[in-house]
Amino acid sequence: MNAVSAIAQHSGAIAWRNLVGLRRTPGAIFASVLQPIMFVFLLGYVFGGSLGGEAYREFIMAGIFAQTVTFNAAFTTIGFANDLQKGIVDRFRSLPMSRVGVILGRTSSDLVTSMISLLVTSLCGLAMGWRIRSSVLDAVAGYLLILLFAFAMSWVGAYIGLVSRSVEVAQSLGLIWLFPATFISSGFVSVVAMPEPLATIAEWNPITALAGAARILFGNPAVPGLPQPDGWPAQHAVGYSLLCSLVIIAIFMTLSVARYRKATAR
Repeated sequence: MNAVSAIAQHSGAIAWRNLVGLRRTPGAIFASVLQPIMFVFLLGYVFGGSLGGEAYREFIMAGIFAQTVTFNAAFTTIGFANDLQKGIVDRFRSLPMSRVGVILGRTSSDLVTSMISLLVTSLCGLAMGWRIRSSVLDAVAGYLLILLFAFAMSWVGAYIGLVSRSVEVAQSLGLIWLFPATFISSGFVSVVAMPEPLATIAEWNPITALAGAARILFGNPAVPGLPQPDGWPAQHAVGYSLLCSLVIIAIFMTLSVARYRKATAR
């Protein structure tokens, strides 16, 4: 068996094991579904009434998509930390399994969770008045771009889970970076209104790029009267978002495999 087929077979086995395990822990699926429902209706109706009504509700859906798949990285973090603490990863190490395959299995299974979350978020958005106003191909490209970013975030979550010493630490580390990363962005407001240096950070934030790319591909216009950035990241949102996802995957895949080798060598 060559290396590529070994990685595919081992990651498939791990992914199936994780998905089967969801039947015993339905709370994980419930949490991943409940979160986007809460954000769609809370942000849409609590803030939407004073920030633009229908136009604002349509504007924030791209930000909620980006936030949802980013927050799902926490499930990868906790899942890996749990496997490490229970010694399951040590059992994998005793088998002739690919290191990349073990981690890829976890990130792939969590991608399925992100797909479910994305579906629920879309249905909630449709109920709230959000609509896709672009072509079918553009809409498909938008969803694929969001899922690619979800896959990238799961590799970030995998690395954090591998460096955490316990599930409790993983829960803290897995969430503490998510809020500044998602809210210092154009997911819910324009970066133009932010003070420096937050405005510059938000403008180049990969989550800002994803939200901007989703608005372009779904055909969702900006809120009338809301100033929009005109820098390079905003003008090339789709390409920049794709580049960010690929770079994040490359960096954190390398870091995760190296950390997995170190963690299982103890």
